[in-house]
Amino acid sequence: MRIQFFGAARTVTGSKHLVTTEKGTKILLDCGLFQGIQTDEFNQEFGFKPAEVDYLVLSHAHIDHSGLIPRLVRKGFSGPIYCTAATADLCRIMLLDSAHIQEKDLERINRRRERQGRPLLEELYNGEDAEKALSLLHAVQYNQTFHLGTDNEVAVFFTDAAHILGSAAVHLSIPDQGTFKKLTFTGDIGRPEDNILRKPDTFPQADFIICESTYGDKLHEKETDMQAHLLRVVQETCVERRGKVIIPAFAIDRTQELIYALDQLSSSGRLPRIDVYIDSPLAIRATRIMKEHEECFNPEILDYIEKDGDAFAFPNLHYISDVSESIALNDKKEPCIIISASGMAEAGRIKHHIKNNIGDPNSTILLVGYASPNTLAGALKRGDKEVNIFGEMHPVKTRVEVMDSFSAHGDYNEMLQFLACQDPAHVKKVFLVHGEYETQVSFKIKLEKAGFKNIHIPALYESVEV
Repeated sequence: MRIQFFGAARTVTGSKHLVTTEKGTKILLDCGLFQGIQTDEFNQEFGFKPAEVDYLVLSHAHIDHSGLIPRLVRKGFSGPIYCTAATADLCRIMLLDSAHIQEKDLERINRRRERQGRPLLEELYNGEDAEKALSLLHAVQYNQTFHLGTDNEVAVFFTDAAHILGSAAVHLSIPDQGTFKKLTFTGDIGRPEDNILRKPDTFPQADFIICESTYGDKLHEKETDMQAHLLRVVQETCVERRGKVIIPAFAIDRTQELIYALDQLSSSGRLPRIDVYIDSPLAIRATRIMKEHEECFNPEILDYIEKDGDAFAFPNLHYISDVSESIALNDKKEPCIIISASGMAEAGRIKHHIKNNIGDPNSTILLVGYASPNTLAGALKRGDKEVNIFGEMHPVKTRVEVMDSFSAHGDYNEMLQFLACQDPAHVKKVFLVHGEYETQVSFKIKLEKAGFKNIHIPALYESVEV
């Protein structure tokens, strides 16, 4: 059996891992878009032939895990795509949205490349490619075994990873040299105390683990009262300074967590009577989908919904879809909260809101999750004094605050807790992916202290026989 790493290798985007069995069956685990500055070429070429891939197994719907699926289809892939039901529903909105962004951004990217004297790029994919990809989706329930290969060669099942709605760890049983090798791909590991989702599932013993490592060197801030922190930012910004709170948030899960937290503050009478805008058509559609998958919710929010009626609606909450209404927010002088995608501030309406408020010392940009270092949100989180927005440098005069308690990625203790169901003595090798290299080195040491051996940090395009 061979594993090749075509993305999320010593970086946190572009998740793509190709497993080739003894019989030659090719199974691609995730097919994510590389995100951030200077990633255009990485998204153009896969490093393998898409038409030769037999199956795609998708851990979850985030674009850095699913966003190159339409490109894969455009380049010849025609096999089935397996994922959970909630992931399939989310992909139906996210991939079409991504296609729209690809079509919209290509002209801007090529203008920049033309000025630099570099060759122009072809379109990654369009709406038609996304529609073709969506026709290949096959929804599978958690803990339901399905088989890949003409002779049902490989057995696969999902367990709940609790990262976002529908996220899964993928478990494969692969025949090899007269035995079965158990391979687990963690996908992105969620948090045991998520405000909306259930706890991550335990899973059977694995021989090999492809493990994410995003926060492998960090512990999340111990938020004694997350709602109090959020309320303080709103109070200081909107009430005392009469500014705006601008929140870049992933359309899936993070936006809904924020709405839920604000809903609770509103229901308890603590939220000031200011307007809250969800300025993201994708987030609006994702919120509807989330309401349809309460089977993924934890008991606490289910109890809240039973009492409150709706965890995602309260007075002065406005869902904005129309472009003209979004643009009108730029002229709004009154204090307000604007939540908009994308979470890394690399695309979408949030870039316009940041551009229009970054020079206002009375406003606050509130960062509520992971941001890759080479993204706009990453630069703001790092404390850069100037940031690049739409090709122009802007001095950062607004306040920037960080709330890691909203992160959907487990920290290193939570990832170790996720792996605690494994006997390290029986794990032959651990591959660390989806993390910056220095972070992965730190997490490797922590795993070794926990008893895991043979921990490898693969480089991009590396191929390993196991």
